Amino acid sequence: MKALIIDDEPPARRELRQLLLAHPEIEVVGEAANAREAANLTEALSPEMLFLDIRMPGGTGFDLLESLMPPHPRVIFTTAYDQFALKAFELNALDYLLKPVEPARLAASLLRISGGAVTRPAQDAARLLDEGDKVFVRQDDRCWFIPIRTIRLIESEGNYSRLHFSGEAAMINRSLNTLEQRLPGQLFFRANRAQLINLDFVEHVMPWFSGAIKVRLRGGPEVEFSRRSAQEFRDRMSF
Repeated sequence: MKALIIDDEPPARRELRQLLLAHPEIEVVGEAANAREAANLTEALSPEMLFLDIRMPGGTGFDLLESLMPPHPRVIFTTAYDQFALKAFELNALDYLLKPVEPARLAASLLRISGGAVTRPAQDAARLLDEGDKVFVRQDDRCWFIPIRTIRLIESEGNYSRLHFSGEAAMINRSLNTLEQRLPGQLFFRANRAQLINLDFVEHVMPWFSGAIKVRLRGGPEVEFSRRSAQEFRDRMSF
């Protein structure tokens, strides 16, 4: 897959090019330092993918995309600014990577694009999310870019999951098991078959029937732990 790297900072271009050496299926055919150079190279080389910065002299990455004639290349934004994520995804960006780009995060992005054909690094490409990460959430015509620390509860609804965060409740097309595998285990805990809680939101723990417990989360609601999960919770959280 032919790709262009578009970034006004030479060190950032060099670093990304170096990371892409681990993915021989991506052929970097050129680099550009601004939107005008990128537009000319895109027309001349017909790349299939752009690794695109947002803030650049003479025009943003968004300006570049608006100037291109369809069909557009696939786009992965690489930027130091997280406040443009919603606009990026509204423009159908494949991913939004914050600098410095992490090798595993890049690999996970390329893996999704290829449907699994991309070479994996030694670490699993679909890495565990870290406590400080943000995630993009979309439901219908609403979008959020939220720190995972703000998700207080995730509930299973068949093959879907409902995320509760900051007064919102968004349904996403991911199973609870899938989300549990990616979320940091030190922060999220499986309370029962249908609910995953953020331990930072635990406000009060109450004994319940037959050795189970019930937990009240800050901002609601109360969550009943299965007996097995209750014992695991005691073992894990006790002195």
